[in-house]
Amino acid sequence: MLTIFDAAFFDSNIYLYLVLPLLIFFARIIDVTLGTMRIIFVSKGERLLAPILGFFEVFIWIIAIGKIMGNLDNYACYFGYAAGFATGNWVGMKLEEHLAMGNILVRVIATKDGSLLVKNLSKSGYGATLVEGEGSAGKVQLVYSIVSRENLKEVISVIEEFNPKAFFTIEDVRKVSSGIFPAKSPIHKLNPFRRWRKGK
Repeated sequence: MLTIFDAAFFDSNIYLYLVLPLLIFFARIIDVTLGTMRIIFVSKGERLLAPILGFFEVFIWIIAIGKIMGNLDNYACYFGYAAGFATGNWVGMKLEEHLAMGNILVRVIATKDGSLLVKNLSKSGYGATLVEGEGSAGKVQLVYSIVSRENLKEVISVIEEFNPKAFFTIEDVRKVSSGIFPAKSPIHKLNPFRRWRKGK
């Protein structure tokens, strides 16, 4: 049961204009972060994790919006809600970047011998495919390689060593059935806690 002191605290200015906005702020960080991760998992085709994250995302959001609706004259709550939304987006992107989930397609347009780049990628344990093409400046060679996102920096360093001014693009890949990948980084289903277990 609430005591007189407890009731007085919930009616105090400290609670209404400091504690409550902070609670809404942190609740929004959590639910927006979960929402960002949910969208990523949906794009990766994860049918189990996405609905679970969606449940907790909406559950927390309902609690936060309920507090807003119960204090419509409290503009500090509005500020906490908006600030939490913005911070949650940033936290979600940083978390996704840290987890480095999924696979990506790296496409390099080489104006010189692309077979050398294929050999360099192969030496590093990455599969690559060379395709002849023609651009506005003449014949070119396109090198395709599908890699795990956690290996992207290493792949880019191989590309830049081949040609510091090489033109390349990076795209998300939803699913990979097979391929050549480094032994230390096999392609599995998404596991968002893999990097933490490694202590990274």
